[in-house]
Amino acid sequence: MLSKCTSFRNFLTPILSKRFIISSKFSSYLPSPTPPPSSSKLDSYDPKLMSLSVKAWFQLGNDTLLNRVFEILAWKGDDLEARRAGGAELCKLSLPLSESFVLKVLNYGKDVYPCLRFFDWAGHQYGFCHTRTTFHSIFKKFAKPELMPMMAGFLQDYKNQRYSYSVRFYDTLVMGYAITGKPDIALQLFGKMRFNGTDLDPFAYHVFLDALLEVSRYDLFDVVSKQITLRGLESEITSILRVKRLCKEKRIDEAKSYVCDLMSNGGPIDDHSISILVDALCKRKEFAEAGQLLEKGRDIVCMSRAYGIWIRNLTQAGKVDEALEFMRTKKFLEGYAPNVFCYNTLICSLLKENRLIEVYDLLMEMKNEQIAPDKVTMNASLCFFCKAGMGEVALDLFKSRSELRLSLHRLSYNYLIHTLCRDGSIDEAYFVLKDSIKQGYLPDKVTFRKLADALFSKGKLDKMEDLVGLSLEHKDIYNENLRDNKYFSALCRAGRLEDAYSIHCEHKRLSKVTNMRSYFHLINGFKRFNRGDIASKLLMDMQDSGLKPPRQLYRAVICCICAMDNPETHFYELLKMQWSRPESSEQICSFFIDGAGHAGKPEFAKEVFEMIGKRGLEPSLSSKIFMLQGYLKNERIADAHKFYENERNPSMRLHNTMVVGLCKAKEPDMALQVIRDLRVKGLVPSLQCYEELLHSVCSIKKYDMAVEVIEELTKARRPISSFIGNVLLVHSLTDQELYRAWRRSGVENTDSSSSNSLTIGNLIALFSGGSKVDRYLGIMDEVIELYFPLDLFTYNMLMKRAACLYMHTVDYAIELFDRMRKKGYQPNKWSYDVIIFGLCKNGRRDEALRWVDEMHRKGFELTKHTRQLLDTL
Repeated sequence: MLSKCTSFRNFLTPILSKRFIISSKFSSYLPSPTPPPSSSKLDSYDPKLMSLSVKAWFQLGNDTLLNRVFEILAWKGDDLEARRAGGAELCKLSLPLSESFVLKVLNYGKDVYPCLRFFDWAGHQYGFCHTRTTFHSIFKKFAKPELMPMMAGFLQDYKNQRYSYSVRFYDTLVMGYAITGKPDIALQLFGKMRFNGTDLDPFAYHVFLDALLEVSRYDLFDVVSKQITLRGLESEITSILRVKRLCKEKRIDEAKSYVCDLMSNGGPIDDHSISILVDALCKRKEFAEAGQLLEKGRDIVCMSRAYGIWIRNLTQAGKVDEALEFMRTKKFLEGYAPNVFCYNTLICSLLKENRLIEVYDLLMEMKNEQIAPDKVTMNASLCFFCKAGMGEVALDLFKSRSELRLSLHRLSYNYLIHTLCRDGSIDEAYFVLKDSIKQGYLPDKVTFRKLADALFSKGKLDKMEDLVGLSLEHKDIYNENLRDNKYFSALCRAGRLEDAYSIHCEHKRLSKVTNMRSYFHLINGFKRFNRGDIASKLLMDMQDSGLKPPRQLYRAVICCICAMDNPETHFYELLKMQWSRPESSEQICSFFIDGAGHAGKPEFAKEVFEMIGKRGLEPSLSSKIFMLQGYLKNERIADAHKFYENERNPSMRLHNTMVVGLCKAKEPDMALQVIRDLRVKGLVPSLQCYEELLHSVCSIKKYDMAVEVIEELTKARRPISSFIGNVLLVHSLTDQELYRAWRRSGVENTDSSSSNSLTIGNLIALFSGGSKVDRYLGIMDEVIELYFPLDLFTYNMLMKRAACLYMHTVDYAIELFDRMRKKGYQPNKWSYDVIIFGLCKNGRRDEALRWVDEMHRKGFELTKHTRQLLDTL
C-alpha cells in the first residue's frame, strides 16, 4: 500500500516531523510507515506543493460541466424572461440529456430551486421524457417539511401540464404525495386507480411502501405489502423494507429470523437487508451476533454496504482499532473497496482522538485510490492540517473554497481560526471569522475569545471594535466582557485614553454601569500618563455607580496623584472628598495610608494616621501595619523603629511585618535581633519571617548568619517549608560555603522537634556543591522529599541541573518532568524551557521540536537563550 503512495507521503511527512504530533503506536494490522525524512530536509518543505497536490485530489469530485450548469441555474428572479435566458444558456452547452445524466445533475445539486429549474427545463426539451426515476429523484428533493407548500404547487402544476406520456400519471402522483409525507392523499389516488382498473408498477409500489414506513403507517404498510405479494412483485427491495419495518418497531429477533430464512431458502435478499439488521443489532450492543451475521452473509451476497455499516457502528462504539483492522483485513482478503462514507467515519473518529498519523494514512489511501472526497472528507482534511500544524495549507485550501466547492462546517471554521491565531496570522483569522458568520456559522465562545485575545495582543483596535459590534449583534456567542475588559484595556494600552474615557462617559449617560475590571484598566491607563485628576474622577464615578473600589485601585489613584505637580494639594483634596461621602470609614484612611506608602510619601501617610486619632477613632491594625510598611518600604528605618517601639501591646502581625519589612529593606541584622527579642518574650514569629530572613542573608552570602537563622528556626520548632528548603538547596548546590559555615558553627546534627527525622544539616551536607550529588540524579526528588515538601520550583531546579550537567542526564530531567506531573504539579514555562534547552544541548532537535509544540499549545514561549540555541541546530 505504501509503495503506491510515496508521492503523497513525501509532501506530508516533513511537516509531521516538524510539528509535534501526538505519537500513536501503529497496531499490528497497519503497514509500517516510511521513515520520516531527516530534520535537514525541513527547510525544503514547500507548502505550495502540498496545497497543489491536495487541491488536485479535491477536484476529483468536482465536475466542471455540472458546475457550469448550476452557475446558469442560479439566475436571479423567476420571471419568464430570466427563465428563457437561463434556458438558452443551457441549450448552448449541448447537454447529453438522458435519464442517467438528469439523475447525475439532480444528485449533484444541493439547493432545491436550481434542481427544480433544471427538471422543468429538461422536461421541455425535444427528445427527452422524464421517467419515474427522475420524478422520484426530484420528489426526494422536496421531502422536507419547509418545502411541502412548494411540493403541493409542483404536483398541482404536474396535474395541469404533463411532462411526458411515458410516465403514468397516477403512478407519479402517488409517489409524489407519498414521499412528501401525505400518504392519505396517495392512498386515495391509489384507490381511484384500482377502481378504474389500473395498478401501480413495481417501482411505484415500493416507493409508496417505503413512504408509508417513513411516517410509521404500519396498518397501510401491511395492506400495500400484501398487494405486492399477491401480484408477484416481491424483490430484494420488498425484503429490505420489511426488515426495515421490523427493526423500526424494535422487533429485532423477528427481523433476524426473517433474514436468516431468506438466506437459507434462497429468497430475494441483498446486503442492504443485512446491513439494516446489523445496524439494529449493534445499537442493542449485540456486536457478536452482528459479526456472525456478516460472516454468514458474505458467502451469499456482496457485503460492501453491510461492511460499511459494521465499520461505522464499531467506530461509534469506540472500537476504532477493531474497525481499522476489519477494513484492512477485508481489503486484503476479499478485495473490499471502502466507500467515502466508510473512510469519513474512521477519519473523523481518529481526528477526535488526535491520532493524526493514522488519519494521514487514510487520507493517503483515499487520494491514491482515486476516491473522490465529499464535503465531510474535505472538512476533515482541513481539520487535520490545522491539528498537524500546517496552517498555511489549511488557509490556502480555505481561500480556494469556491474553486473546490468546499463548504466549511462550524468545526472547520473554529479549528482554522485557532490555528491562524496560534501561528500569528491574526488578519487571516479575522477574515475567516467574518466568512464564518456570513455563511451562518457563529463561532463558539472559546474561538471568539481566542481571536479577541489575539487581536488584543497585537493591538488591532479597528478589528477589535468591529468584533465588539459582532458581539452586540450575536449576544449568544459573547457577553460584555469583550466590550468592556478587552476593548477598554486595548484602548488604554494603545494610549487612546480619550476614546476609552468617552465610552465610559457614554455608559454613564445611558445609566449603564462600567464593570470593575474596566475601571481597573481605565485607572491604570491614566496612571501611566500621570493623569491623576481623571483617575480620581473615575474612582468617584465607581463609587457613585454602587461599586466598592478595592485597596489596589485606591493605591493606583494615590500613586498617580502623588506623581503630579503639587501632590500634597491633590492628595488632601481627594481625601477630603472621600471623607465627605456617607459610606466613609476608618478603612478609607487605611487605604490612603497604604497608597501614600507605596507612592513614596510616608509623611502623607503619617498625617492621615494622626487624623484618625484626632477624629476620635482608634486606628485599626491594618492602618498600623500599612503605616509601618510605608516607613520600611521607603527605608525610613529610624521612623519605623520609633513607630514600632511606641506601639503598646503590638499584635503578632505587627511583629511579623517589622521582621519582613526589615529583610526587604536589606537590614537582616536588625531583623534577626527582633526575632531574638520576640523569642525571649516567648513569642514565635511566622514562618514567612524566617523565610524572608534566610533568603536575605543567603542572597548576600552571609552564610554564618544563615546558620544562626536556621538555629533560631529549629528552636522555634518551625518546619522546613518548601521555600526554605529551596533556598538552602540552591546555595548548597552552587558552592560549599554554606556547609563550611554550618561546620564552623558547631551545631549538632539533631532536630529538636523529632529525634527520628532527618536534619537541616544533613540536607546541606548532602547537597553541598560537589560531584557526589550527581549519584542521586535519578532519585533526587525522592531524597529531597525526606527533608521538605517539594514544589514546582524545586522540580524546575533539579531538572535544570540534570538537563545541563552531562550528555546523558537530560533523560533524568525528562523522568523528573514525568514524575512531577504524576504528582499533580502543572509544568510552567521554565519546566518546558529547561527540557528543551537540555535536548538542544545534546543535539536532539526533533525531540526538542515536539516539546516546543506542546509548550506552545500550553500557551508558553521559549526564552531568548533557548530559542537561539534551537535555531543554531
